[in-house]
Amino acid sequence: MRKITITLALLFIVFIFSGCYHAQVTTGQQPSAEVYEDTMAHGFLFGLVPPEIVRAQDECSNGVARVETRISFINGLLSAITFNLYTPMHIIVTCASASAEDLSDKDNLYTINRADTEEAISKTLSEATKQSLKNNEPFYLEMK
Repeated sequence: MRKITITLALLFIVFIFSGCYHAQVTTGQQPSAEVYEDTMAHGFLFGLVPPEIVRAQDECSNGVARVETRISFINGLLSAITFNLYTPMHIIVTCASASAEDLSDKDNLYTINRADTEEAISKTLSEATKQSLKNNEPFYLEMK
């Protein structure tokens, strides 16, 4: 009976000290209602072996507006049960509502041509970064 109590206490401590995880990356594009979701992206060994790469270009024709990764309670519970050998996570990709063509009238759209020299590319990126910091707005980069 004592061993069961100690085991339950240890499991309780593991649950208390294991927090939930949430990270969000935004691209600056307007989000649409189109969402791709993977509730059980399979990771292993404390997350050292990450889940497979999400092929968002197959799901989102206008690009990606936001990517969120989180470990939900269920994901955390499965991780705890397997002593973090199996560490699933929840991935949400929100597609963008506007494509690069819709951004062509914006002042903060910069274009790099494939034939540009390294110096020209560097100059374009430097100019875009300066304007972005000055106006406190994102810049959009288009590759042609």
